[in-house]
Amino acid sequence: MIQYEQLHHVGLNVTDLAKAKEFYEKVLCLPEIARPPFDFEGAWYAAGSQQIHLLVLPESQTIRRDPSLSSREGHLALRVKSYQETLDWLKKHNVDVLEKPNSVSGFAQIFLADPDGNLIELHVERP
Repeated sequence: MIQYEQLHHVGLNVTDLAKAKEFYEKVLCLPEIARPPFDFEGAWYAAGSQQIHLLVLPESQTIRRDPSLSSREGHLALRVKSYQETLDWLKKHNVDVLEKPNSVSGFAQIFLADPDGNLIELHVERP
């Protein structure tokens, strides 16, 4: 039997590190953290007690080529404090979003994509 403690990180492939870093730092407001000196480009970010690792691999098979937003494609989800403040912030930064404030999941959800099409869900638990 495997006993888990927590999800530690999610690794996402990106093609342009500068563009990805601008998005994760300026739009998603995630703090960059130290990364070991690997022999390939990338960046690590703290997301609460978990991490997001960006891995530069332009030929990755996991990079989505279709820019459309979907809540059914593979994605990572981050809990935010305020649905409306998050939505306002994203719109201020001209980020395309898929709003699902009344999702049957029990979360008020906002779906968006990073510059390489990696899908991200930002949500708050609905009372």
